[in-house]
Amino acid sequence: MNELDTLANVAEIIGAVIVIGGLIFAVLQMRQTRQQRRELAAIELFRFFGNARFTAAYKRILLLPEGQSSDEIQGQGPELEDAAMLISATMESIGVMTFQRIVPFMVVYNLIGASCPALWRKLSPWVEMIREEQNEPAVFEWFQWLADRLEHSHALDTEPAYVAHKQWLPANLTNQI
Repeated sequence: MNELDTLANVAEIIGAVIVIGGLIFAVLQMRQTRQQRRELAAIELFRFFGNARFTAAYKRILLLPEGQSSDEIQGQGPELEDAAMLISATMESIGVMTFQRIVPFMVVYNLIGASCPALWRKLSPWVEMIREEQNEPAVFEWFQWLADRLEHSHALDTEPAYVAHKQWLPANLTNQI
């Protein structure tokens, strides 16, 4: 019986090790899957910013003088309102993805850190008008949230990237992935 007890104990230990190993493997797989999802979302975000329609809208809104009223924005024609809608809807989506941690905040910060708050300042009178007309204070709420978060974080940065990271070098100079 002593050998049988020993074999049973060894089997229990092996079973426990297998279960623990399986749990560790599952956790590592979940982390890897989550990281891949974030990377894919970030790549899609980068790709979207290369879209010609978005780039034209981005330029149009960025060149607007600050402090224009919603009437002045509306008075410049439907093309400007289309650009404002495209920018607002895009920033809204990015805000939600950032809040849900689908896209890491630092990726968003490095990509649109200074421009999102600038776009919000230019479009906020227009958004406020839509909120009042629709009697819906949540219109483009995530755009506003994102602009606030990025502006707050940008205020903590003391130098632009080209100065702060001037000494940066790649980890290796091979073309391996």
